[in-house]
Amino acid sequence: TSVTSAKIQVNGVHLHYQQTGEGSHAVLLLPGMLGSGQTDFGPQLKSMNKQLFTVVAWDPRGYGKSIPPSRDFPPDFFERDAKDAVDLMQALKFQKFSLLGWSDGGITALIAAAKYPNLIHKLVVWGANASVTQEDVRIYNGIRDVSKWSEKVKKPLEELYGHKYFAETCEAWVDGISRFAENSDGNICQQLLPDIKCPTFIIHGEKDPLVPQAHAEYIHKHIKGSRLLLMPEGKHNLHLRFAEDFNREVENFLR
Repeated sequence: TSVTSAKIQVNGVHLHYQQTGEGSHAVLLLPGMLGSGQTDFGPQLKSMNKQLFTVVAWDPRGYGKSIPPSRDFPPDFFERDAKDAVDLMQALKFQKFSLLGWSDGGITALIAAAKYPNLIHKLVVWGANASVTQEDVRIYNGIRDVSKWSEKVKKPLEELYGHKYFAETCEAWVDGISRFAENSDGNICQQLLPDIKCPTFIIHGEKDPLVPQAHAEYIHKHIKGSRLLLMPEGKHNLHLRFAEDFNREVENFLR
């Protein structure tokens, strides 16, 4: 089946999303920093089982084609994204759905699962963290200047945003996420993890240069009954690099 694209008004903004499949199990894909459905989830939109799942990939406000508004990073930007994501799925008439969140999208998914437990069926997160350490801030500052990014990662984002918006939004993101390090224990959403009651699957690439493994282990430890899968060769974008393995593991979990 084809992938359709559309916009729908949610919480005063027009959110862009892509949708494919006609399965009874609805799944929302939540992209990472600067991400969109198109840039972050090509292999999932293409290859996830269309008979079992209805797959929706969204562009959070200020990202992808959900501009305007321009992206900003107030202290509650993850909570805002979580509310937007859930309200988007309800606007699309899905009563209950599962969340697949990558990186920042994983943090958003953790918050959504904790705050809207009766709406979330199952949860999959990878490359996510529930707190920000000084070490994390050092890593974030290492990616602040987009001119130092690899051509492969940089090109689709420059095509999507233009250089200026891409560069400025990345800097604003680094500042926005680094502020969490000032909280006690660098907290983003640690206190919410015990509230997550749905079946949860955490995947982590052991070679992830952006998110140390301790973050995945912390999330696993604090979500009761959750499952943790470590992929020895996986980096941050393990769902793209090892799409076949990833899709298989996730579909088996969601069934």
